Amino acid sequence: MSGLFTTLNSTTMALNAHSRAIETSGRNLANVNNPNYARQRVLYGDRGTVETAQGVQSFGLEVLAVQQMRDQLLDRQLLREIGLSGSFEAQEQALQRAQAGLGQAISASGTATGGLAASLDQFFNAFQSLAARPTDMGTREALLQQARILTDTMRETDTRLAQVQTDLGTEITADVSEVNRLISTIAELNTQIGRFEVNRPGVAVDLRDQRQARLEELAAILPVNVTDLGNGQISLSVKDAGNADIVLLNGETVNGSVAFTGTGLTGGSPATAIALSSGAIHGALAVRDGAVQTLRDSLDTFAEQLVTAVNAAYNPSSTAGADFFDPAGLTAATISLESGLTGATLVTGSSGAAGDNSIAIAVAQLATRSFSTGSGDLIDGTLGQFYSRSVSDLAQALSTATARAEDQDKIQQLVRNQRDTVSGVSLDEEMADLVKFQRAFQASSRVFSIVDDLLETIVTQLGR
Repeated sequence: MSGLFTTLNSTTMALNAHSRAIETSGRNLANVNNPNYARQRVLYGDRGTVETAQGVQSFGLEVLAVQQMRDQLLDRQLLREIGLSGSFEAQEQALQRAQAGLGQAISASGTATGGLAASLDQFFNAFQSLAARPTDMGTREALLQQARILTDTMRETDTRLAQVQTDLGTEITADVSEVNRLISTIAELNTQIGRFEVNRPGVAVDLRDQRQARLEELAAILPVNVTDLGNGQISLSVKDAGNADIVLLNGETVNGSVAFTGTGLTGGSPATAIALSSGAIHGALAVRDGAVQTLRDSLDTFAEQLVTAVNAAYNPSSTAGADFFDPAGLTAATISLESGLTGATLVTGSSGAAGDNSIAIAVAQLATRSFSTGSGDLIDGTLGQFYSRSVSDLAQALSTATARAEDQDKIQQLVRNQRDTVSGVSLDEEMADLVKFQRAFQASSRVFSIVDDLLETIVTQLGR
């Protein structure tokens, strides 16, 4: 009689265990398309055995825990790859904005159509036309119109590139706010996980999934080093210039906040400069202070060489107020025509005689003049060649960033696939498990029914 009750109790526990296993498989199937979910498995176990008058008897089957299938090494490798992807993608997007800011299509070889390149060609062509018809007022006005288009285009180009830099700074500020929000969220999750896992390590599987998802979001912006504190909680740190750790989060405690100084990030307490090596912030800063600033500097050099050379040819005696370009406007942002310059006051020759086109020819010949820094010039080669080299550097940087972003995306996907072999949900495997647990539940139910029949026989038949 007591053996039947023991069997009945063991069968009840088995039914509960198989029910929990079916529930877990159902949860896995429900999250088959959830990229942040790590599949779960029930761990069966036995409470042990006890010596009875009928011999050794088991306490029965039970679910000891629900195990989350995660590989910490793959998780951390994926965080690193996500950080690199974030940097390359940010660089690609920022360089595309800069290219759009130039207002012209550029090939990686430096071939540019439209925009400033076209304005420069039309400017020298207009001087060539003036040399052919020095007294023609229509030609004079056309030249001034082309000159205004050239200076306006240079100023607008510089303004657009400056705006790209400003937008990247705004984007970095927003990213920093997101970084602080994510760190605070991870701290809250640490608190909850620590509370749930005081006596049951690893049971807060859903909270761990949420924390891993936040870590991957954080890695795309600011990659961090993750350290397991051993109580279910983690710490987050970054590196400074000396490769020393800057702790941003220690378990439940956030150490200061990450801040954008305008040129870099600081974090920890006390605030320490962070050495960035990947992540979206790194990519945006690299383009803002690298390729875009270099292009703006080149445009300034181009503008100064253009103003200096044209004024020297147009006003060889350096008479005050008689230049073509304003000599004070030596940058792309400030270049402009000399005030008071009109079709009537435009000078075409040094003699002042009608039909003298010597100055117009001298300026037109600047289109093909090869400058040399060795001779005191600001650039090497012609003005057109210098501009083409400047924009081709940007085009090449964009091409490189695009190629690296594509390669890095493949690497990231490869690592993600490797992790999915451990943590991902397999429909085939889950369906097979579901059938297995269902059969086990049915078998236990059958045992329960048989024991119940035996007990009924004992109670209702033997008692007569």
